[in-house]
Amino acid sequence: MTEHARRFDDLSPKTKEFLSNLRNDEIATLNDGIRLVQAIRTVGTFMRWVIISLLGVLVGVVMFGESIGKIRHWFR
Repeated sequence: MTEHARRFDDLSPKTKEFLSNLRNDEIATLNDGIRLVQAIRTVGTFMRWVIISLLGVLVGVVMFGESIGKIRHWFR
């Protein structure tokens, strides 16, 4: 029980006042905001890997095309 009473002791007084004055609907809004930020970070990570993958495929296609061109040049 004392852990629950002391776990906010390291917070600044301004933060303690802010948290103690929150209403239930404001807490729900904060929870929604946290979930939104997590979703945005997940989509951002996914999009970063999509872009990296597309750049890799583009470079691979260009390298493959150059190799095919070299092989065709050898046979001429």
